[in-house]
Amino acid sequence: MNPMASSTFDPIGAALADYAAGQTEATITVHSNVAEDEPLPAKYFFRTLWEMPELERVALDECRGRVLDLGAGAGAHALELQNRGFQVKAIDASPGAVQMMQQRGVREVACHDVFELSTRLSEERYDTLLLMMNGLGLVGTLEGLEKFLDLAKPLLAPGGQILATSSDISYLYEDEDGALVFDLNGPYYGEVQYQMSYREQTGPEFHWLFADPTIVQDYAEAAGYEVEFVAEDEQQQFLVRLTKL
Repeated sequence: MNPMASSTFDPIGAALADYAAGQTEATITVHSNVAEDEPLPAKYFFRTLWEMPELERVALDECRGRVLDLGAGAGAHALELQNRGFQVKAIDASPGAVQMMQQRGVREVACHDVFELSTRLSEERYDTLLLMMNGLGLVGTLEGLEKFLDLAKPLLAPGGQILATSSDISYLYEDEDGALVFDLNGPYYGEVQYQMSYREQTGPEFHWLFADPTIVQDYAEAAGYEVEFVAEDEQQQFLVRLTKL
């Protein structure tokens, strides 16, 4: 982690702007407390439908009604849904990402995080809340997951659904024999701490939640949702549908 981190620097927004200006190799560096640094090319945020992972394409096919795209990035999913005739509102906490979506033609855009939904969108109702790219991680922690599931309810129209992807990262904690080694006195193993760097500047630290299927089911059912696991891939990532009862 970079001790010179800025609380105001927007790594994603800066990288998206550079990519759109022609710097096609613009790449963010992702730091975490569970893995080595990883590159995140800005190009990935501009992927087309057929460049998306299968789980994302399935999720887009499962959308219905008015859609709220959370953590929308550069608007790849929102633009695809608009092209299909959906009314979509796209939300991101990155001011640069929001500006990029506006430039790319996303019609309804707003800049805030998922925990501001109930105050910013108090009068709005949606048939689908969409959270892609391990999007359920936006809630940060198990406490955040519980809070988000409650905040989302008033936003959902009768019979409305949350479509979200998440991953089970327990494989990161396997020893040489394949046994799982956790700190039972520590936080849930799927609560990860991140920072992003770009152009030798580092953004603020943030938490991201990789909730395994059992956790998702337990928390969602406790919050009053019906749970359906729609699809999964070979990287332990899955797509879940939570339907408001």
